[in-house]
Amino acid sequence: MQKKVYLFSTSSHADAISINSLDIKLLKPEIDFSKYDYLIITSKQVSNALSQYERAEYIEKKALCISTQSAKSFEELGGKVLSLGSGYGDNLSSIIKSHPKDIKWLYLRAKVVASDFTKECLSDGYNIDEVIVYESECSQDIKNVCVSQNDTLIFTSPSSIKCFLKYHKISKTNDVIVIGRSSAKAIPKHIEYKISQETTIKSCMELLH
Repeated sequence: MQKKVYLFSTSSHADAISINSLDIKLLKPEIDFSKYDYLIITSKQVSNALSQYERAEYIEKKALCISTQSAKSFEELGGKVLSLGSGYGDNLSSIIKSHPKDIKWLYLRAKVVASDFTKECLSDGYNIDEVIVYESECSQDIKNVCVSQNDTLIFTSPSSIKCFLKYHKISKTNDVIVIGRSSAKAIPKHIEYKISQETTIKSCMELLH
């Protein structure tokens, strides 16, 4: 049987069977963007949520983005990037701490997040407000997918792993590739895996060769 490559993500790739792992519900809470100096953006879903607001309300606010993908999504709205993280929340806290404490940050986030980098910053006296602009739940696609014990499984987030494990098991014979340390922590302890060099799907696909 030919080995298949499955990508569990909210994005897709031409060289994999792409399974949308999460159904996203965008929220639109009332936000006074004028109160803040900078935005914090950790996913493309945040930019999708921002697109619901009047562009003039937020577009002059530069954004601290966790990765090239989140930066690209904000730039596509016409926004400008203040700084770019390495793909990990821990890195964002060090960037925030390189700025004065009187800077007012707005962290636009999911209902459930993998990193609590803001907790450390807040305890050190930095000014960060958090607003939930989207929430996610496990998709029917990931529930209904049928993978074999020899297939390659690529996971791009802790949520995609948790949703897969909600309905399926990962075999020791599966080749498993993950994006980031947070995702790696969600893999069962008895399962071996590879972590992509960069926090991109492209970097994951390069591990196949």
